Amino acid sequence: MAANLPITGGCLCGAVRYTSTAAPIVTRQCWCRLCQYLGAGSSTVNVCFPSDAVTITGQLTTHSSTAESGNILHRTFCPVCGTPVSSAAESRAHLIFFRVGTLDDPSIVSPQMNIWTASAPEWACMDESVPNVPGQPPPAA
Repeated sequence: MAANLPITGGCLCGAVRYTSTAAPIVTRQCWCRLCQYLGAGSSTVNVCFPSDAVTITGQLTTHSSTAESGNILHRTFCPVCGTPVSSAAESRAHLIFFRVGTLDDPSIVSPQMNIWTASAPEWACMDESVPNVPGQPPPAA
């Protein structure tokens, strides 16, 4: 599905807003254990953009951790409403991932891949037409 540019989004309360002047690179549904914490037990759905095409306004709080892949990830959230907004890996500073739910129009993307499916709970519902990767996928770009 082609998205009209720019693409915009933000947190629940509107304190954080972002704009991308580039089209999405990839959208993935992640079932890693860390994303299950962010997704209230389910997965997260994340859309990737080139970092240099993104402008963010408002204050974000960052939580850094080591992912199962070994990457150091910096996940951001709105300190006012708590909405998880983005994540970026130190190893791929040229990319930023936003939670699809933060897009002003989340229907402009859909998952192209389920990742870390080996960590998914037994009850996880996955679209069988979308490729599944049991662990870390190839780089997005």
